[in-house]
Amino acid sequence: MPIKQLILTLCLFPAVLFAQDSIPEVNNDSLIIQLKPVEREVVSAPIVLKGDTIFYVQNWANTFPVEVRSEEVTSRLQKLTKWYDSKKDSIYAKQINDYIAIMYNDDVAFIVTESDASIQQVPLNGLAEVQLVSFINTLNKVEVLSTEEWLKRIGYFAVSLLVLIGFIKLINYLFRRLDKRLSKIEKSFLRKKRNILKYFIPKNTANIFVFLSKIVRIALIVITLFFYAPFMFSFFPWAEKVVHTFYGYISTPVKFVVFGFIDFIPSLFFIIVIGYLARYIVRVLKEIALDVELGNFKITNFHKDWARPTEKIVSIFIYAFALVLIFPYLPGSGSTAFQGVSIFIGAIISFGSTSAIANIIAGIVITYMRPFKIGDRVKIGGIIGDVIDRNTLVTSVRTPKNEDITIPNANILTGNIINYSNNKEANTILYTTITLGYDLPWRKAEELLLQAADRTKLILDDPKPFVLKTSLDDFYVSYQLNVSTKEAKRIPWIYSEIHKNILDVFDEGGVEILSPGYMAARDGSLTTVPSQLKPEDKSPLHKITDHLTGRNQKVTIKKRDEPNNE
Repeated sequence: MPIKQLILTLCLFPAVLFAQDSIPEVNNDSLIIQLKPVEREVVSAPIVLKGDTIFYVQNWANTFPVEVRSEEVTSRLQKLTKWYDSKKDSIYAKQINDYIAIMYNDDVAFIVTESDASIQQVPLNGLAEVQLVSFINTLNKVEVLSTEEWLKRIGYFAVSLLVLIGFIKLINYLFRRLDKRLSKIEKSFLRKKRNILKYFIPKNTANIFVFLSKIVRIALIVITLFFYAPFMFSFFPWAEKVVHTFYGYISTPVKFVVFGFIDFIPSLFFIIVIGYLARYIVRVLKEIALDVELGNFKITNFHKDWARPTEKIVSIFIYAFALVLIFPYLPGSGSTAFQGVSIFIGAIISFGSTSAIANIIAGIVITYMRPFKIGDRVKIGGIIGDVIDRNTLVTSVRTPKNEDITIPNANILTGNIINYSNNKEANTILYTTITLGYDLPWRKAEELLLQAADRTKLILDDPKPFVLKTSLDDFYVSYQLNVSTKEAKRIPWIYSEIHKNILDVFDEGGVEILSPGYMAARDGSLTTVPSQLKPEDKSPLHKITDHLTGRNQKVTIKKRDEPNNE
């Protein structure tokens, strides 16, 4: 605005502000109205801020009450400018249609209309400029307190501080008496085995009620300080702003959480409904799986041992689908930070669970392959034992020596599995192989092996044991003894008995069980057959050949892999 126009506005403003209206003059005697220019009455009301009148609002009489407008504008300004900061807040004029709005940041402080300008007979822009400057000057006005006013405020602060100290001492006194009574409550409450609250209590706390009482006492003191501190420091304008700023740091996150929770309530109901529905479907599946497992509910071509694994797999998919539906309604699900954390967690799981995923998939495949069940005697990768546990990751086997071995399912799927208990109706055939020289007739060897089988317990007579000649090697014949048994879980003991009986029978028959390329020096000593040895026939030292003196007896070097020409 030009300076000349502003000066003219300032000169006209007081004159218009205190102008008095005149009424038409009436001659009562002649009842003749003498027409003169009509001047309507102007009513004024002040706009007060920080105890000062920044300007007046005016209006014609018998129109909208100017007092109401004054109260509304004054109240709005006091609320908007309560925590005014010249460095952060901005005040400016904004032209809107046929009026000008004086803005305080993004809020409208007050407006200047064409009617206001016409009443005061000044341009609209000039009137708005005058009121804007007066508004800013009032906000930037520094309150100067007298010594008496300072003493009063310090006294009020001291009294309020004493009241606060007395209230806190009263709280501590009342709670001390309360703690004495609570400590007399039976302490056995903490000794209950299912009392989970005792894990959240400090170790030195003897009573949970005393602990809870301390929490309530501290919370009450904190709340008192939170609400009482602004009142104490309100006696000092500079301190009041500091307290307001400090509480702003606290109130901002609290308001964010509270109002965020309020806004989250509709989504919370949706999440509860989806979660409850998913939980209900899973519960029904568990009941069905239990009945299938117990045989109360039969499904064609569906084995009983498939029931529980299938129920777990379907439950996982149901919960995953429910999570997909719930995810968009979670607070902050659309934020970049939330998505970044989700991607990070997913990457960690992907890179760190490769073997776990392989074992899970292998566990699912093994479940539906049904190569063994809990309690079966199996042989997995050279490990023989009974299956005692099986889950999606590993299978546990207990060996005959009571060793619990955990085998990853991925290893089981890539190896061979021998199940000795899978077919309850068929018999398990056990076999063992020995090698004997060509000088022993095969009929004799077969007869001796069958005798050893007859002496072994837990061997079935039907089907009868039999002997197979599995190979004719350079120096020996391989004989395989085959027997049948139904005691698959006692296989190690049966093998031990068979081998023991083979040794006894061959010993009684005078047959040596020699390894290939066996060397024997015959100097008159007897055979290695144990039953043929006698104490008095053992070879003495004088029978050893002394090639140096020539006084040697006839020595026969016999090799089993060469014919005897003697």
